[in-house]
Amino acid sequence: MSDVRPSWSERLAGIWGRAESTVTKIVLAAVFALGLVAQFVKPVGDALQGKVYLGGALLTAVSYVLYSEVQRLNVAHTIQQETAQAMTGAVRQLEEELQRLNAVLRPRVVLSAVQDEVRQTLEAGGTVQLAAMGFTGETFTLGVKSILQRLSRDPLRRVHLRVLVPDFTKKIEIPGQVDADGKASDAPRFREHLRRMVVEHERGLRAHIGRMAVAGQGTLTVEFRVLHMSPSRRLYFINSDVVYEGSNYKLVLRPDPEPAAAPDPPGSDTARASLLDVIGNDPLLDRWSLDGGDQARKIIADRQEFFETLWLLAREMTPATCD
Repeated sequence: MSDVRPSWSERLAGIWGRAESTVTKIVLAAVFALGLVAQFVKPVGDALQGKVYLGGALLTAVSYVLYSEVQRLNVAHTIQQETAQAMTGAVRQLEEELQRLNAVLRPRVVLSAVQDEVRQTLEAGGTVQLAAMGFTGETFTLGVKSILQRLSRDPLRRVHLRVLVPDFTKKIEIPGQVDADGKASDAPRFREHLRRMVVEHERGLRAHIGRMAVAGQGTLTVEFRVLHMSPSRRLYFINSDVVYEGSNYKLVLRPDPEPAAAPDPPGSDTARASLLDVIGNDPLLDRWSLDGGDQARKIIADRQEFFETLWLLAREMTPATCD
């Protein structure tokens, strides 16, 4: 590295900055001593009488000292303000960076972690609101049914379950089938199979309403709603505190329908078609909780608004839907 030496003006400014305080004190001490001597030594007092210019000079010196001190205080105050503003800005940038890192490195959990938290919440008692949105609701319902079977006795427990799934009574292209030309279309047989799966999941949960009442485990309400939509994400809500999210569906082509699927309607031509199925390609879910900061609370509110909007638009599963 090159050795950059300060100029003479910079050196003089540094020397004066260090010596100014000492020189000022010497001058003020000399003025005080001279005035004190003049009070008791008559020749000195007579000599100072009429020295208007000397008094003015001294007054100017004192004024300069006062002015310099005021300037120093103003500079110090300005520096303090700028430092405080800089620190505030740095803290704000740090908070934003932490939120960004939390978004990038947010907790990702497996499905068993969702079930563990649901179990803990139900065991804590009180009123519990559980909601889910998914493909057929299978992941949610199977996990909840297993938990309900092993719940401890608590007659005061209140559990409300809501599940939102696609309406498989209506034509849909995803899931569906792909014809020989590579175009997606409705697959009535596969859609009927999915509809029956949803019905079985709903009936399986409803069976626990009476069982919980008899076992003194509390009360249970179950509501399924359907909406004409293609599955795009999975959402699991535990009260208004926690949201699990998984935008992790992928499309797969399968050559043959499931063995349990209903037969195609008469006249349909699916011999050369492949099923376009929807599966979860990643078991990991993003978890958002109210104690995760402002960004997490904003995401929870956004997901809740999204779900509640679709829930209001959806229709209940009617006998026509179930049979």
